[in-house]
Amino acid sequence: MSDDDFGWGPATGIGSMPGGDAREAARAVTGSFEDFPHLAELPARGPGADMIGRTIGLLVEMYAHVEPSGWRVSDRPGRDTRRARSWMGEDLDALEEFTQGYEGLLKVQAVGPWTLAAALELRGGEAALGDPGACRDLAASLAEGLRAHLAEVRRRVPGARVALQLDEPSLTAVLRGQVRTASGYRTYRAVDRQVVESALRDLVAVNEGHGPVIVHSCAPDVPFALLRRAGAAGISFDFGLLTERDEEQIGEAVEGGTRLLVGVVESTDVPLSDPAGSVMGVRTLWRRLGLNPGTLAESLVITPSCGLAGASPAYARAALAHCVKAARSLADNPE
Repeated sequence: MSDDDFGWGPATGIGSMPGGDAREAARAVTGSFEDFPHLAELPARGPGADMIGRTIGLLVEMYAHVEPSGWRVSDRPGRDTRRARSWMGEDLDALEEFTQGYEGLLKVQAVGPWTLAAALELRGGEAALGDPGACRDLAASLAEGLRAHLAEVRRRVPGARVALQLDEPSLTAVLRGQVRTASGYRTYRAVDRQVVESALRDLVAVNEGHGPVIVHSCAPDVPFALLRRAGAAGISFDFGLLTERDEEQIGEAVEGGTRLLVGVVESTDVPLSDPAGSVMGVRTLWRRLGLNPGTLAESLVITPSCGLAGASPAYARAALAHCVKAARSLADNPE
């Protein structure tokens, strides 16, 4: 399936929304993004609704429970895993209700293998990241769990092409050996780039033939080239964190047909500028890279800078609407 066949919408959200009402969140997301809605995540509900716990609930034959320090591997599914699965079911019920008859791209999110390995503790309290065998087992369990999850979403919304977003905010820290051990006094060794790329490629393959895979990171120094080599059809990032060092990789990504999901709308309550002002920096970057302004709308999807869990409900709804208006202003006036 080529990039053009996916039917990317002009704007979408990152994932998380404020509050704890699944139906209200699904209504807001589907009402805002007619062409590219996503499954809302509601971390305010507590452990199991957070991004790590939610993804742990998808794992196959791997379980975890909540300790004061975070999620730790268990022998069997306990209350925390059951809660995560229950909330996911509630979220899918709400999404299904508000996407009756929907045909188009629909996005679901899960934590990618490297951020998961950096966050999930083994029985001794150290992160899975420090154990190459545990990393492999975790990635394999995640791939199997995501395969089943994506099939379930396609069953519930049969008209949709399902996009998978892998959230990898810790990826750059993993590559650089900057993830701290349990004591906090040292860091785990940097993971070899080819090992990182190979695991991501295996996860990308899970959705092959069904829809695109997007990798999201709202951390600085997103490894654009590595993600493209791993097969990501889209890369989602906070536009405000780009530096001149990133610009060449951005240009190569655009020319290579990778869709860029650019976070230009603040994810916590601020006064919103006019929509054209929100994308002014993107237009400027395009000019600086010598790219054709006419390609802006077809290369980009406009998003908030990160998840909206920390926003007020009113601001979250306004931010989603603002993304759509900003995308429209790019399409109407690329210059």
